[in-house]
Amino acid sequence: MCLIVFAWRPGHELPLVMAANRDEFYDRPSLPLAQWPDMPGVIAGRDQQAGGTWLGVGPQGRFAALTNIRDPRQPPRGRSRGELPIQFLNGPLDPQAFLHDLAQRAGDYSAFNLLLGDPQQLWLLNSRAGEPVQLTEGLYGLSNAELDTPWPKVKKAKALLDECLIAPQIPSLLDLLHDSQQVEDARLPDTGVGLNTERLLSSIFIATHSYGTRASTVLLVKADGSRTLVERSYGPFGAYLNEVRIER
Repeated sequence: MCLIVFAWRPGHELPLVMAANRDEFYDRPSLPLAQWPDMPGVIAGRDQQAGGTWLGVGPQGRFAALTNIRDPRQPPRGRSRGELPIQFLNGPLDPQAFLHDLAQRAGDYSAFNLLLGDPQQLWLLNSRAGEPVQLTEGLYGLSNAELDTPWPKVKKAKALLDECLIAPQIPSLLDLLHDSQQVEDARLPDTGVGLNTERLLSSIFIATHSYGTRASTVLLVKADGSRTLVERSYGPFGAYLNEVRIER
């Protein structure tokens, strides 16, 4: 998952509004959003290569979302980051306790951001920072760096989400995630991947022949704990594949 924008509004009739894009190589096998038959109550997409996920919900109102932290100098670590959301969704610990435990073993994984919540609280662990943080009410953007790093795509996606919050509608949130306009060179960040790659990665929605936005997901959590998830899947050059909608 490479871009997540979300509004956290405790006490509101829609306390969580989230829109997220998963960017990945198209040849990495994965399954779309679904109930996992081997884990009752877990609903998520599934990475068939390593077995984990990038975003999902679980029992007791749990939800989890993951991004990697971009650093071409960092050697890969042994364990898959995608197992982290599943450990939380399918486990007994609350968000704070889980992240405090994870912070002690975060070095087993390449750098990541892990966003966890339940109906009462929302927490984030940036593995480089090392300390879990409880998020207060607000509008946030998370990509492949720290929370609210002012990359143009993050700032634009947050602004578009803010426009949707008056009356959040799934079609408008999915449209937000499909914005493919690249950023002019003068505004590009320098994350060590080279100018051409910075251009490709600068848009909210990425579409090339080999790498791009594989899934766009909207999650709406209501005050009564019910949740709506909608996921659109895409193939090479951004070709639309299918849409899944689940309400629980």
